[in-house]
Amino acid sequence: MDEQHPAAPDGPHAAEGPHTGVAAVDEVTASIDALHARPVGEHVAVFEAAHDALRRALDSDPDSDPDTGTSAPDED
Repeated sequence: MDEQHPAAPDGPHAAEGPHTGVAAVDEVTASIDALHARPVGEHVAVFEAAHDALRRALDSDPDSDPDTGTSAPDED
């Protein structure tokens, strides 16, 4: 069986990946999108770093201050 891969999209946003609105996650997806420019031998390290960063993002308190790790005050 021949496996077909879709062609890369053309246009001004072809190199941009999805945007989540969460800076840490968007940085991870950008690093993965940039893998095509890196040697294959570096891919494992990029995926491991991406996994670690995504794990930290999922484990973090969404209301905490990323600089201090403390909860941000409620704005009522």
